[in-house]
Amino acid sequence: MRKKVTVVGAGNVGATTAQHIFQRGYADVVLTDIIEGLPQGKALDILESGPIVGSDAQIIGTNGYEETADSDVVVITSGIARKPGMSRDDLLLTNMKIIGAVTSEVVRFSPNCILIIVTNPLDAMAQHAYEVSGLPKAHVIGQSGILDTARFRTFLAQELNVSVRDIQAYVLGGHGDTMVPLVGYTTVGGVPVNELLPKDKLDAIVQRTRSGGGEIVALLKTGSAYYAPAAGVTEMVDAIVLDQHRILPCAVYLEGEYGINGLFVGVPTKLAASGLEEIVQIKLSAEEKSMLKNSADAVKELVEVMHNSQ
Repeated sequence: MRKKVTVVGAGNVGATTAQHIFQRGYADVVLTDIIEGLPQGKALDILESGPIVGSDAQIIGTNGYEETADSDVVVITSGIARKPGMSRDDLLLTNMKIIGAVTSEVVRFSPNCILIIVTNPLDAMAQHAYEVSGLPKAHVIGQSGILDTARFRTFLAQELNVSVRDIQAYVLGGHGDTMVPLVGYTTVGGVPVNELLPKDKLDAIVQRTRSGGGEIVALLKTGSAYYAPAAGVTEMVDAIVLDQHRILPCAVYLEGEYGINGLFVGVPTKLAASGLEEIVQIKLSAEEKSMLKNSADAVKELVEVMHNSQ
């Protein structure tokens, strides 16, 4: 019997994620959204691609949550997107209300699901979903580090004219301007990247990674990134549904790891059928520790604003 994956939010990120998962064929998909007809139309369109892409999976669209019952994984993309000039933090209180309402409905029908949060500001939304859901921390995971790391790897591959597949890297911390690309752990075909690029070039690529989402928002003018975010979510769903034990940078609830307590922050994790199987602790330089603490402090500020607003 196939697994069941629900995607909440049939906008660009949600619909593209649903399409990726449907094409994998390992799970039936439910796409839900409050806009009447939108998830139904997109789901039917994706379903009709099945004979072409070779997928026998099922996908349905709905405006409610009854059809999502007993989902193994639920991806939450609901919320308003960034507009030009808007920071991720501007979205905080609006998306907090949306995430709270959605999470409550999701866990009512799928009390044992694994939640993947995509809505911005990512780390704070994952924290809110965790607090509202009552799920164990292994079952609430935020998608950001995979996307940030993919951007970092893309820019490095362009600069060095090598395959993206030969670049290994991690971007940790909050999903925003304080994210922490670990240059010291970045290798190209096994060679440390700082042996291949001068510091000024690396610093410029790090900065472009940090502002990668904003760069796309400025170009699109009426939306935000969705192809790469959806690919990042799908990699997480693969790891969980297929029990792959993948080491991936994700936002998870830390309880003392990396000196951070009681917050969702991006760190290397191991994902498998049980959700978060392990928080992988790697040695950081003093500078990296300081940057990660700074990033965690930025997340903590948002969480405090949310708690004070309730």
